[in-house]
Amino acid sequence: MSYKLLATAASGLEALVGKELKSLGYATQVENGRVRFEGEIEDIAKTNLWLRTADRVKIIVGEFEAKTFDDLFEKTKALPWDQLLPLDAAFPVSGKSHKSTLYSVPDVQRIVNKAIADKLKEVYHRRGMLPESGAKYPIEVAILKDKVLLTIDTTGPSLFKRGYRVDRKGAAPLKENMAAALVMLTTWRKDRPFVDPVCGSGTIAIEAALIGHNIAPGFNRSFLCEGWDWMPKDMWAAVRQEADDQADYDAELDILGTDIDHNMIEIAKENAMEAGLSHSIEFKQMQVADFKTDKEFGIIVANPPYGERLGDEEAAAQIYRDMGKAFKPLDTWSKYIITSDLDFEKHYGEKATKKRKLYNGYLRTDYFQYWGKRK
Repeated sequence: MSYKLLATAASGLEALVGKELKSLGYATQVENGRVRFEGEIEDIAKTNLWLRTADRVKIIVGEFEAKTFDDLFEKTKALPWDQLLPLDAAFPVSGKSHKSTLYSVPDVQRIVNKAIADKLKEVYHRRGMLPESGAKYPIEVAILKDKVLLTIDTTGPSLFKRGYRVDRKGAAPLKENMAAALVMLTTWRKDRPFVDPVCGSGTIAIEAALIGHNIAPGFNRSFLCEGWDWMPKDMWAAVRQEADDQADYDAELDILGTDIDHNMIEIAKENAMEAGLSHSIEFKQMQVADFKTDKEFGIIVANPPYGERLGDEEAAAQIYRDMGKAFKPLDTWSKYIITSDLDFEKHYGEKATKKRKLYNGYLRTDYFQYWGKRK
């Protein structure tokens, strides 16, 4: 059976998710906040396992126009819910509506829930309440300009939750999929040095190591749809085995993460150990101003504390000045720095080669890119 699927993404990362899907062999359609593609049951497992920059993988159950609650009910009920939901399915409905006639989200959710329940009762010849005691099938109804999109989430906890973060403390930990995006938006290759000079809990360095070893980011976690009765366990085992076979565990990587905070370095080491990557990353305590290297043609990726995160704009500005001075001699290195500070270039002391708008959560940021000499 072929499924219409969606990979959802943070604003600004849709094209990157589309590129990932294309590299996995799928035809794609990139839209705001999501990428459409199609696949079989194995592809649901494969994309959950391999997508580094997406948030979730969802099954599209149906799309239609609805301006009345009667339309919403009847068209929802007409969809093949019985092909996806067993009799005992728990199917919580979340919703959102924008620029649409049916603007009351609670009412929309209630109507969709009732329509699905009525369809299942009809097909399974069930009277009274459905048990909803089985596996969970989270449903979302999204209405935009009267166009209804009904999906089922296959992922569960967001794809950024790789499973290696042993401690999420810190001023503003970067999500793993955003960290992966920051690495993938550079020109880094696994045969070149990679440095995060403000590494915090080590997320960017760890994501770089996962990419360098070609390790599937979801390899060490489970997914909601693994508990569905129509998702064969042997299929999941085969997809995981294939991912394991594709990993290059023996690749020699030169990845360094530094931070001024000794406690964060210890947390970074623990996270790397949990990810099975202690041998691939060196972490050490160091302030940005002291960074020096004789290596050439490396990549620096940094997510420094900016005003909103640090709570002290002057302290953030000083870090940018330190970066500018420390990185200036590294003319063969390319540097990539994400911040929401519009005055970053002034403090850093140099105009960026290129800027890219990204959203770190709800915060609008710029990814400042300084390209080094070519090899």
